Amino acid sequence: MNILILGSGGREHALAWAVKQNPKTDRLIVAPGNAGIARLADCAEIDILDGAAVVAFCVENAIDFVIIGPEAPLAAGVADATRAAGLLTFGPSAAAARLEASKAFTKDICDACAAPTAAYARFTEPGPARAYVQAQGAPIVVKADGLAAGKGVIVAMTEAEALAALDDMFSGEFGAAGAEVVIEEFMAGEEASFFILTDGVNALPIGTAQDHKRVGEGDTGPNTGGMGAYSPAPVLTPALQAQAMEQIVLPTIREMARRGTPYQGVLYAGLMIENGQCRLVEYNARFGDPETQVLMMRLGAQALDLLLACAEGRLDLNRVTWAEDHALTVVMAARGYPGAYAKGSAIRGLDALPESSSQMVFHAGTAERDGQILAAGGRVLNVTARGASLAEAQARAYAMVDAIDWPDGFCRRDIGWRAL
Repeated sequence: MNILILGSGGREHALAWAVKQNPKTDRLIVAPGNAGIARLADCAEIDILDGAAVVAFCVENAIDFVIIGPEAPLAAGVADATRAAGLLTFGPSAAAARLEASKAFTKDICDACAAPTAAYARFTEPGPARAYVQAQGAPIVVKADGLAAGKGVIVAMTEAEALAALDDMFSGEFGAAGAEVVIEEFMAGEEASFFILTDGVNALPIGTAQDHKRVGEGDTGPNTGGMGAYSPAPVLTPALQAQAMEQIVLPTIREMARRGTPYQGVLYAGLMIENGQCRLVEYNARFGDPETQVLMMRLGAQALDLLLACAEGRLDLNRVTWAEDHALTVVMAARGYPGAYAKGSAIRGLDALPESSSQMVFHAGTAERDGQILAAGGRVLNVTARGASLAEAQARAYAMVDAIDWPDGFCRRDIGWRAL
């Protein structure tokens, strides 16, 4: 079959890598892709936020299956456009993708189905929001309601930080995403990621992972899009996964269906775990980044079969086959990230690294010019490895990091520290 993946990051490189291994794949196109993706698939320039343009491309190229990677095209209704054109599609409708696109909407869903989450309040004006923070004190969490490229959540450890975050949001730093703000109770505990496929009725857990959000070692410094991840996440025990399904995920799926907006795609639940209980931090309507890199490394070719079953409404007939192994990915970022950083520096040594089912460098923000791989973003490479143990996967990944010649890049050296 001919498959189109929308997106250009490390998540999409990992999805393309897994899909390519499946013999069902005849032609694979990624739009717009990146320098690493171009080595295993055709890349195409399409406006991935324009549903009509995506549909026209699919018709011209006889696409059988569309996989939507990032959140922005989902929120823009691209999945609605492709389904309306009769194209098999993986990814929720715009109405269902509000689970990620609006923090306030998710809170309403949690209230309606009694899913455990943080206490919260919603504000559209700075005055009442500031008064609420001053009354509640710190630590406290301030969230832009809409999509903010992973940067709209501020875990404020002081009242001053929280008030500054409110000033930024209401002054337009996050654009329309900050027009409404959700202020939440600070939840103590350990956070982990739980990934579930759902076809709107059936739900199939497909894996756990743990991300490292902060830029500095020991989880210090400002939040980022993610500096590394590993899978599985030992903190998400089978008992906790069952609890999350029963109390959070399945009630959410039923409530979405009851409202006439059934959810089809991957439901990525960020969970906070404390004292043997889990609460929902937030939902994402797409695979995580960099969690996808470790999930796909472990799933391999079966990933496509699972995504197809999800899109075709037959998840109840499928199961996930896991190897008893671990995967870990290290994000290499441009110096200065998550603040200002320079683009265009050359990255050398990649061609000498292994590309196999146990070791892979997934490209996130790269471009190729005159035969050279250049940094073209903040998070640039995802150096990923599998091992029989997490320690072995970590050692393999850092050995690959050390073989990459990129003076303008940096990484955390402690990915996996919580589990190890």
